[in-house]
Amino acid sequence: MELKNLHLYWKASCYIATGMIYLWDNVLLKEPLKPEHIKRRLLGHWGASPGISFIYAHTNRIIEKYDLDCLFVVGPGHGAPGYIAPLYLDQTLVKYYPHFTLDEEGLKKLFRSFSFPAGLGSHCTPELPGSIQEGGELGYVLSHSYGAVLDNPKLLAVAVVGDGEAETGPLATSWHVNKFINPVRDGVVLPVLLLNGYKINNPTILARIDEEELINLFKGYGYEPKLVIAEEPIQAHESMAQAMDWAVERILDIKSHTEPFRPIYPMIILKTPKGWTAPRKVNDRYIEGYWRAHQVPFSDARNNPEHLRILEEWLRSYEPEKLFDQNGRPIDEILRAVPKKKIGESPYANGGMLRVPLKLPKIEAFCIDPANKAENTRPLGMFLREVMRLNPNNFRLFGPDETHSNRLYDVFEFGKAWVAKTLVEDEDEGHLSPFGRTIEMLSEHTVEGLLEGYILTGRHGILNTYEGFAPIISSMVNQFGKWLDISSDIPWRMPVSSLNLLLTSVVWRQDHNGFTHQDPGFINSVVDKWPNVVRVYFPPDANTLLFIVWQCLQSTNRINIIVVDKQKHPQYLNIEEAKEHAMKGLGVWKFASNFPDEEPDVVIASCGDIPTKEAVKAVKILIEHCPDLRIRFVNVVNLFCLTPNQEHPDGLTDKDFDSYFTVDKPVIFNFHGYPWLIHRLTYRRKNHNNLHVRGYRENRKIGIDLTHLTNFLKGRGGITTPMQLAILNQIDRFSIAIDVVQRVPKLSNKAGSFVDEMKNMQIKALEYAYNHGVDMPELDE
Repeated sequence: MELKNLHLYWKASCYIATGMIYLWDNVLLKEPLKPEHIKRRLLGHWGASPGISFIYAHTNRIIEKYDLDCLFVVGPGHGAPGYIAPLYLDQTLVKYYPHFTLDEEGLKKLFRSFSFPAGLGSHCTPELPGSIQEGGELGYVLSHSYGAVLDNPKLLAVAVVGDGEAETGPLATSWHVNKFINPVRDGVVLPVLLLNGYKINNPTILARIDEEELINLFKGYGYEPKLVIAEEPIQAHESMAQAMDWAVERILDIKSHTEPFRPIYPMIILKTPKGWTAPRKVNDRYIEGYWRAHQVPFSDARNNPEHLRILEEWLRSYEPEKLFDQNGRPIDEILRAVPKKKIGESPYANGGMLRVPLKLPKIEAFCIDPANKAENTRPLGMFLREVMRLNPNNFRLFGPDETHSNRLYDVFEFGKAWVAKTLVEDEDEGHLSPFGRTIEMLSEHTVEGLLEGYILTGRHGILNTYEGFAPIISSMVNQFGKWLDISSDIPWRMPVSSLNLLLTSVVWRQDHNGFTHQDPGFINSVVDKWPNVVRVYFPPDANTLLFIVWQCLQSTNRINIIVVDKQKHPQYLNIEEAKEHAMKGLGVWKFASNFPDEEPDVVIASCGDIPTKEAVKAVKILIEHCPDLRIRFVNVVNLFCLTPNQEHPDGLTDKDFDSYFTVDKPVIFNFHGYPWLIHRLTYRRKNHNNLHVRGYRENRKIGIDLTHLTNFLKGRGGITTPMQLAILNQIDRFSIAIDVVQRVPKLSNKAGSFVDEMKNMQIKALEYAYNHGVDMPELDE
């Protein structure tokens, strides 16, 4: 009886999924199908939907049978029909959207809403309860699922992995996260590989390898796979029920252990035809079991009588008259297949409901004396270590094998998460532990996905990585930003902790990596996105960094990007000054200004720790050579302060912007990234024509002939010293000083000799770097 009800539930799901794609009216087929019953524009994806509904139905069964806390994560990109249909039958949709009632009228509204303006999309979007990822970009279902189960020991995440999705790089690496999962502290992910054979227009790789090779592949990943071949539905239900029971009982056995170990986790490979239960052929072209089933199997049923007839036969094959009563309500047998703990009502999928604010230590305990040079990120590592101490179960640090390099190694006091084999040598520094709080894996996609899954289910974290490799996750972060942006408009979705990204080992200090690691472009990919979501910070020193991170860890529904270098740099502000500076987002530095309370002749501005260092040094040179020059020094911490307040919540009003940058004086702006980004943010400002930005450039022409020094590429592809790189990009102190003298009219009589002297200094600096491999010591004082 149980499997019979489950089969009826699945048939109803398939009918609803098909109806959402095709039907505008006559939703229960109470009369013959007519052209006017078909939607004018057919959108949606059928191919993976029956498989998703099938797995969903069997997940319902194990939830009820074993009383599980379960999260259902849909990987196939356009699988929404196969997810929405069971949500409707579970009566979860009507809880959040009262117009989707469990009757004929509610069903009609559901059909008309799907893939329709202001309706439900063809992905598992934030509007759908129970969902934690959209799937519009493939590859993240496993990393999201594993992130969700970290520190959630009672949670089972059923991750539906599409076989097309399995070909992506992010998905391929994320199979390995099982080596970080501690069964004592963490929950379990049950991957279900939906092997339906085709992508949009091609066969999938995993569907075309021998069964033995397929099984051995996943055994090599550390799983115990069980293959379920589903063709005839009744037999498929029996096989799938046995496989799910086997998997859950294996998981329960794993969870019964009280000491951490690395288990071999179960997984299921479900082999179904693509577009299962659709017509096998239409006009001698394959549909079921072929790639044509991926989207709308045939799209001209409204105008083609023969295709209309085939569509009606297809829809009637589900026997809707036996699935729904006269009022359109699903029959009792179907409703009995719904568990008490409904997938769509899982609190883990609405993580803000579970979120507990972090206990944060006072940052004053970690601040440093600005009189001394320091590694900007080292005090932050000490701070994060204490965050871990105070929040042992809901805060983690993630990174692609760069946490030590980024000077955050104090967090290793709480270990690196690891349940795979260990060696004696591993204890030398930063011990590996099943209870470690830092997860490192050399896949930026995977650690980003783990962090997203972790915060979406109610916890907190930070990802640290090299700035040059952040573009690898650019598209992924953009997808997550879209999720947050939409979620903020959905009243029942509670705010989740912000996605915090720390980008260090920055473009200006690639001392031993060179040109390959020089890329500040990640920030360009996000500055035009969702003003309510994105923040970009450039702390100039360690104390400002501490306060910004302290703020970011308390924020919600944001993407906080923090760019700061890890090397030793000058320090400028004590902790109180740093707080004030960060809270304003920018400020006038009187200690770096000449006649700071007077109308300036020039504004020297900086954004980023290394450009700030060079800009401050330029002021010193200018004051020495031009003591009557009135200089105002402005440092920018929050990049979005530069935008008008109508465009971003953190933007300055025009009056405030003018008070900092004047309305008619030259502004020399030394920026961390590509210079045109500053122009994009400020083009509407009154003084924009006088704004001259220096930053990272790919085309480095400095007007100095260096061929006598080297036959190489003058720093483009090889190793560069910090000053050499600064000069090649003209963000150095000498270039800034030259720019000021040439742009301030009252200094025109000094320009010739001054420019000549500054270029001589650049030549000396470059010669020293090329001859000695390091910068002149006096340039770094």
